[in-house]
Amino acid sequence: MARDTLDATPISDRGELVAWMEGGSKPERAFRIGTEHEKIPFTMGRHEPVPYEGPKGIRKLLEGMRSLLGWEPIMEGETIIGLADVTGGGAISLEPGGQFELSGAPLRTIHETCSELNAHLAQVREVATPLGIGFLAIGMSPKWSRSETPVMPKGRYKIMSNYMPKVGTLGLDMMFRTCTVQVNLDFSSEADMVKKMRVGLALQPVATALFANSPFTEGKPNGFLSFRSEIWRDTDNARSGMLPFAFEEGFGFERYVDYALDVPMYFVKRGDHYVDVAGTSFRDLLAGRHPLLPGETATLSDWINHLSTIFPEVRLKRFLEMRGADAGPSINLCALPAFWVGLLYDQQSLDAAWDLVKHWTAEERQTLRDDVPRLALKAEIRGRALRDVAKDVLKLSQAGLKRRGFHDRVGRDETRFLEPLEQTLFSGRVPAEELLELYNGPWNGSVEPAFDALAY
Repeated sequence: MARDTLDATPISDRGELVAWMEGGSKPERAFRIGTEHEKIPFTMGRHEPVPYEGPKGIRKLLEGMRSLLGWEPIMEGETIIGLADVTGGGAISLEPGGQFELSGAPLRTIHETCSELNAHLAQVREVATPLGIGFLAIGMSPKWSRSETPVMPKGRYKIMSNYMPKVGTLGLDMMFRTCTVQVNLDFSSEADMVKKMRVGLALQPVATALFANSPFTEGKPNGFLSFRSEIWRDTDNARSGMLPFAFEEGFGFERYVDYALDVPMYFVKRGDHYVDVAGTSFRDLLAGRHPLLPGETATLSDWINHLSTIFPEVRLKRFLEMRGADAGPSINLCALPAFWVGLLYDQQSLDAAWDLVKHWTAEERQTLRDDVPRLALKAEIRGRALRDVAKDVLKLSQAGLKRRGFHDRVGRDETRFLEPLEQTLFSGRVPAEELLELYNGPWNGSVEPAFDALAY
C-alpha cells in the first residue's frame, strides 16, 4: 500500500462502515483495472540486498524516480517512503524488506495497464542501473535470510513486525521476503460483488498454480512451487484465508464489515504518528471505549487503514483485490490482470465460472488451496486435475476478453496477454518447475544464475 489514509471524518456506527463500502459500486462503463506488482531489488555486482540508506540505496532510487517522473513524494517525517502520481492515480511504495512496488493507476484496458507496467520497468531501470541495482522477477527472495534482509523505515511495519510472531510462524517471511502481483477490480452492486468475490475465492488456487514462482529459500529448493502462498497458511489466520462465510446465504457488505470488525487491529495513525494497538478490537474504537485511545472514536481513515491490514485471498474494500499470485516476468505481470478481467468483467464468463465452482464445498475449496503451494497444477478437486480445471477457466477468460472487444493499434484484442498461461497449460510446467529444472541442470545447484535469468 502506497500510503495510509488521513481522513478525520468521524465514524460512529456499523451502518456507516457498510454504506462507505457499498459506495464503491459503480456502473459497468466506469469499471477500471488497477494492477500492482512487487519486485526484489539486489546489487548487480554481488547479488546482495539493497539497504535503504547509502549512496546506492533505496532512498537514492526513490529520489531518482521522483526526479524522473515528477511525482509527489510520500513522506514519513523526513523520510521518503514512496511516490504518488496525483494526476493519474498511480503510486510507488516500499514493502517491508525493500520490495519495490508499483500500484498502477485505474485504467480501462489490459493494453493500457500493460503499457503502464512496461513503462514503469523501463523507468526503474533508467534510474536503478547507474546505482548498480537490479530487480528480480520472482515470488520470494531466493537467497537471503531474514536477518540479511533490510528493514524499510515505515512505522506500520515496525508494529507489524512485533505482532507477527505472536500469531504465526511465517509472518515475517511474508513481510520481508515475498513478492506478488495482483489486480484490483470494480463491482456494480452488492450482488455483483458477491458473485465476483465467490468466483475469485474459489478460483484463486488456479491463479496461484499458474503463477507459482517461489521454489527457493536461502539458496536451496524449499519443497514448494509457491512458497509465497504456503507462507500465508501460517502468517495470521485471523486475517487471511479463503473466507468460507462468503459462500453462505445472505453474504454481502454487512457480513464482510462484521468480519473486518473482528479482525484484530494493528495501529491507528494520528498525524504522522503510528499508535500501536496491535491485537485490539475495532469494535471498541467504534464504540469509543478503546483502552489505548481513551475518549477517541473511529475516523474514516482508521477504517480504511484497518481494511488494508486484512489479507484474505480476495480482499474487499471499495473494490476487489485478487491476491493469490506470485510475482514473475513482465509477460506474467500482464497475464494476471487479463486472466481475472476476462473472467469477472464479462457477465457470460462470470456466470459460467460460477456454474463451474458453485457446487464445490468449503472443505474442497480449502483442500485445494492447501495443496496448490506444493503441487500447483497437479493438485486435484473432485477427482479432476487442476490443470484440466485451469484449461476450462482459461477458455472462459479468453471468451470474456474477446467479447470485451478492446483492441490495440494493430488490431489485437486483450486475449494476447493470456498467451503465457496457454503455454504453461500446454507444457504442464509452472514457472517454479522450470526454475527447478534449471537449478538441477545448467545452474549446477546454485541460485546465483537466477539474478541474471530473472532480472527485469
